[in-house]
Formats: sequence, structure tokens, C-alpha cells
Amino acid sequence: MSVSVDIGHHQGSFVLDAAFESTGRLTALFGPSGSGKTSLINAIAGLIRPQRGRIAVDGRVLVDTGDGVFIPKHKRRIGMVFQDARLFPHLSVAANLRYGRWFAPAAERYGDIGAVVELLGIGHLLDRRPAGLSGGEKQRVAIGRALLASPRLLLMDEPLASLDEARKTEILPYIERLRDETKVPIVYVSHSVAEVARLASDVVVMAQGKVAASGPTAAIMQRLDLLAHEERGEGGAVLDTHVLQHDQRFGMSVLGSPAGEIHVPYLQAAVGHPVRLRIRARDVMIATERPQGLSALNVLAGRIAAIEPGEGAAVEVRIDCNGVAVMARVTRQSQHALSLAPGLDVFAVIKTVSFDEANVAATPRAEFDA
Repeated sequence: MSVSVDIGHHQGSFVLDAAFESTGRLTALFGPSGSGKTSLINAIAGLIRPQRGRIAVDGRVLVDTGDGVFIPKHKRRIGMVFQDARLFPHLSVAANLRYGRWFAPAAERYGDIGAVVELLGIGHLLDRRPAGLSGGEKQRVAIGRALLASPRLLLMDEPLASLDEARKTEILPYIERLRDETKVPIVYVSHSVAEVARLASDVVVMAQGKVAASGPTAAIMQRLDLLAHEERGEGGAVLDTHVLQHDQRFGMSVLGSPAGEIHVPYLQAAVGHPVRLRIRARDVMIATERPQGLSALNVLAGRIAAIEPGEGAAVEVRIDCNGVAVMARVTRQSQHALSLAPGLDVFAVIKTVSFDEANVAATPRAEFDA
């Protein structure tokens, strides 16, 4: 499944001039408020008619201003989830879900209500009205309603923005399941580095109405210069790993990756299960010799690939650990004291306690026929 966008549109003083292509399962539109993220997905959804350009989903042309093509929003087979759930307050959860199903032709429906209910863990909510649901529960129902319309593409416009941290933690695993267990591609709007690093297969970075960069998540998250000033402390490396073993005695799990073994707090995941890690540059120390007598359990051997200026007294160091890039933020004083330079063999040292819930994603998988 592919999403191809190349459009131009202006509204008042704001100019949107954006182009990207993605074949990822979840493509994140990432950037600060006012960068054009929502305008872009509104154009994909058909809520905005762009003045120039072309939009296609899996080869099906939705907009082509050169050929006069503009498919109305109700014929695009696109599901949309907003910041607020927008459920019908007078209907039960079950009735809200059935409403979504009415929009799909019977012959083109995939997955039944039971499968969607199981996927999103909302079986115990079916008889309730929206007023009796938490924010996270409302969003799960809204996702279910959109999914039951059997969309060819699902658009999610900052679906966690209105939730507190507890509710975000509750709903993130369900979005991961949606990404992994259905065949529906997702375009996901966010300004949160943590969300993007955890969820996205591909990232499109927006800035002032333009695409500043796009590509696989691991490559984009290394570009700390692309992050907003207040988010740069959250940037770093994204690693896809798998569970090697568990150490019940110490409450630890050991993950395997090309960079080496990585110890994290115990995970409720079977051996072999995939796990995505975010290693923030600020959590990585550099040693020029293998450390001895150190409490940190994670020591990855590598070679410095590049050093770029950072903010203030910092520099950003990219370390190649057997083909996997790990980022470290150190001071220029440390760079000078250790004679750090590209080509130098070093060790990236990462404290195990830095792998908290925000930086580790291991979601059990089930089956969903989409």
C-alpha cells in the first residue's frame, strides 16, 4: 500500500507546498503546531480541495488538478480519527460502532464487529454511552468506528493530544496492534517524538508548510536538527530488537540486536518477540576503552561515524555499532578530553534504567483479517 502526495494550497497567509511518498504501515506527519500537518491530512481526506497537485492511495487517484479529478470525501473510503472522539452521545458504544459499518458496501467489508472489539479491548463497553467512558476508551471506540467503515486508509490527527499521560499509556498498545495486525495503512499526525519513535515505520517532517525531510523512522530520529528546540532532548536512535531471554531473578530482559545485547527492565513478552527501543542521545555515554567496574549493563562496541555541532556546549556523535547508528550527546570539553573523532573505536554506554515505558514498545500480537 502506498500514499503519494504532491500538492500546493494557500489559505490566507499560510502556504502549503508539500510532497512525499510512503509505503510504510504507519507514516507519521511530524512537526510543531502550525507546520501544516493537519492541512495535509485534510487534503488527503477530501476536507480541503488543494489548488494544485495530485494525491493517490495505492495507485487510486483521489486528486489530480491537472486532469480535473477530485473524488468527494464520502467516496474515498478513508477513515478518520480526530483529537476528540466525536462519538454520538445519544448512542451506545455498540451503536456508534455499527454506524461506521454502514459506510462500507457489504461486498467490501473486512473484519467483523467482534474482531474489531477484540482488537481494541472494548467488549465490556458495548452497552455504555460515551458520557460514561474515559478519554482513552472514547478514542478506542472512535478508532473502532473508523475501522468498521472498512477504509483503504486510516488518518489519525493527533489522537492522543487531549489525553493525560495515563490515558496515552493505555491507548498506545492498541494503536500498535492496529498497525501490526491489520492491513490498513495509517497516516498519523503528531508533534511528540516519543509517539513517533514508538509507532511510526516512516516519518514525514513538516516545517512551515513544507516537507523538511522524509524517510524511515530510524534515519529521521537521528536528525536532531529536525526536532523542535524543546524536543531535541528526546531525539536519538530507534532500534528494532527481539527478546533473547528473561532473568527472573533480577527482573530483567535481554534483547538481541545487530548492535549487541541490550538489557532492559523485565518485559511481558515471549522469547523471540519483537521490541522497539528508543535510545535518547542524552542517555548515552562514550568510553574509549571498555569500561570496568561500571553499574551500566549496556556497553555497545562501535566506531564514530560523524560528529556534528549541537546546541550550546554540546556535540552530537553518531556511532556505528555493527551497522546500527547510536547517537550520543556529549560536551565539547569531553570531545576534546577523549580526542573523539570520526574513525575512532569507542563504546556506547547506556544505563538500563533509561529504558522506561516511553522508550520500550513490546506489544502482544493477535490476528485480524483486513
